[in-house]
Amino acid sequence: MTGRPNIVWISTHDINPHLGCYAGVYPGAEQARTPNLDALADGGMRFDRAFAAAPICGPSRSAIMTGCFPTAIGTMHMRTKAVMPPQVRFVTEYLREAGYYATNNWFTDFQTSTPPSAFDDCSPSAHWRNRPDGVPFFAAFHSLVTHESRLYGDDEQFEARIPHVGPEDRHHPDDVVLPPYHPDTPAFRTTWARYLDLITEMDHWVGGLLDELESDGLAGSTLVVFWSDHGAGMPRAKRWLHDSGLHEPLIMRWPGHLAPGAVHGDPVHLMDLAPTMLQVCGAGVPPSMHGVPLLGPDGSLVDRPNDYVFAGRDRMMEIEDHSRSARDDRHRYVRHTHPGRPPMPHSEYPDALGTWAELRRLARDESAQRTQGEPRTLLTPAQRALVGPEKPAEELYDLDADPHELRNLAGLPEYEAILARFRAAVDGWLARHGDAAGQDEDDLLAAWRPAGEWEVVAVPVPGPDRVPVSPTPGACVVWTDEPPAPQATGRGAGDDVGLPPQDGRHWRIHCAATPPPTGRRVWVKACRPGFVDSAEVATG
Repeated sequence: MTGRPNIVWISTHDINPHLGCYAGVYPGAEQARTPNLDALADGGMRFDRAFAAAPICGPSRSAIMTGCFPTAIGTMHMRTKAVMPPQVRFVTEYLREAGYYATNNWFTDFQTSTPPSAFDDCSPSAHWRNRPDGVPFFAAFHSLVTHESRLYGDDEQFEARIPHVGPEDRHHPDDVVLPPYHPDTPAFRTTWARYLDLITEMDHWVGGLLDELESDGLAGSTLVVFWSDHGAGMPRAKRWLHDSGLHEPLIMRWPGHLAPGAVHGDPVHLMDLAPTMLQVCGAGVPPSMHGVPLLGPDGSLVDRPNDYVFAGRDRMMEIEDHSRSARDDRHRYVRHTHPGRPPMPHSEYPDALGTWAELRRLARDESAQRTQGEPRTLLTPAQRALVGPEKPAEELYDLDADPHELRNLAGLPEYEAILARFRAAVDGWLARHGDAAGQDEDDLLAAWRPAGEWEVVAVPVPGPDRVPVSPTPGACVVWTDEPPAPQATGRGAGDDVGLPPQDGRHWRIHCAATPPPTGRRVWVKACRPGFVDSAEVATG
């Protein structure tokens, strides 16, 4: 297929649609100063109802890379090393088999190991500029600038994180508009001002990448996609199944295919990106993907791709919990498996973050007010509920009337029909795709690794037409003409929350698009996410 687009993914961490181009669409977006992303939206399409499949990084990113719900493929618990079903693959493997040069710069965190079949280069130097001549490319760039960890620390540390935010673009704590579920205290105001400043800094980074595309003469032939993984790194956003935890910016620009300034208002999953990329590249969408294409092969918009978008929240580090959610154009429904557990349980990492600590301090101070026979005055009912002892069994919100999801409509007689519709939608979703959280996690781990160790992929053997295949289901065969060299030891097969371990060699997928050369010595092995690569076999 000729005329296939190049693809650039630009992603960031931990933000909602707090971009200038979302002013009037998402609450608080009018405070943003994001000229580069605003220009990207002006030149392409803005998606107004794009949602993550999980309100935290790893599960959400696993969905984006595979096109599958984390709850269905076992990647739903925050921090795990899943063995996904054998039919589940990274979208980049399909793109590489279709002839694309695929790179990732550099963050992974896909809830499983990243095999050499996933990328031609996964490193801080990965770039489309390193591709062979005449080869279409997929290049992913990830920024940690807006990650929740960057919100906190002293002023000197924070200033070092925003070198490109001038005085005229700074956000003063006194001027920020807080959502009503956050207390109006200096700690929250400072954090919100920093959050908006980090978004401005991130926007500068985006501008640099877009300038590189322009200077390389590639802007007109490249589909650019900007997204974030989940909501802001503060209480009642990241880790919560509300719009504040799941509603994301999504912008696409594809000159000559997507009309400049177009807006798409139907609900979409970020997970839909994987099948969309395969569709526009002519690679074919595998039936194993749960997401649906948002664009046709020519860039035409697919009308009404989803009636509902779904999401799940499961174990967050050491905290066990399970909730499921559905969203349509107007309403959000949340079902909690453990309503007797608190909405903001104690957890070692977030408890050390400034806004979490501030909210707990205010709750303690309110308890002290009670012991003095005084009324509680420091938190509103909505804020108090965040640090309350339990959650409701179900939640239902009308986002048109209540964009911050403060009034739970579940249980009100006049909303019973809507509630029943959403219950059926969630039941149907789980029936179609399954819910791995229904299995005890110890049993899940034992099924993945019966001997308690990472399984090793079987060595490739000659298959049809002498093309090597591995007997391990779901394995992919890769090759290189670079000889092995001594490698540093000490990293396990799955130590790739950020940058996966690599051996410094360029591994290509053994396929029609990238066949090994004849008459030359090559090394072949097989790999699969969640497994240790097979031993290498030298041929030629």
